[in-house]
Amino acid sequence: MRKLVISDVEMAQLAIHQEIEKSEESRYQHRLHGLLLICKGFSCYQVADLLGHSPRTIEYWVRDFEQHGFNGLFDDPRPGRTSVLTEPLRHALEKDLRTEPRELGYPQTMWDGKLLSHHLRSAYQVTLGVRQCQRLFNKLGFRKRKPRPVIAHADPDLQRAYKKTQ
Repeated sequence: MRKLVISDVEMAQLAIHQEIEKSEESRYQHRLHGLLLICKGFSCYQVADLLGHSPRTIEYWVRDFEQHGFNGLFDDPRPGRTSVLTEPLRHALEKDLRTEPRELGYPQTMWDGKLLSHHLRSAYQVTLGVRQCQRLFNKLGFRKRKPRPVIAHADPDLQRAYKKTQ
């Protein structure tokens, strides 16, 4: 049988490590593989080299497995930073987004990240950046819409004649 070769090894390794880091389940299975190698007689240094970790990390896995069994291989909870948007504020914001900005006193006809950031700051004293507001649209289930440009003083008959399909 001929030796299998991956064409771009560095890129493949990077992609595999990113895939492992994506989910808690894959990180758990990765640690199991490391422990299997330890059980087969590999040293922490060899396993670390094979899996792309430090030897100390492998030692932590072994220690956690010895102390807590399989449960020791799961990640500890990572709560992250608490959201500045409380549940009541989120509901109020959804209600605002379902109304036209002009009804709330803004000159625009459609919501965008800049306007939402300004609205949050002025109406609710919450500071979010424009990019965070754009993500918030998606998180709340709104999709991006772009207004169609209207050319001033355009002749409707010429426009109809220009279109490919009537």
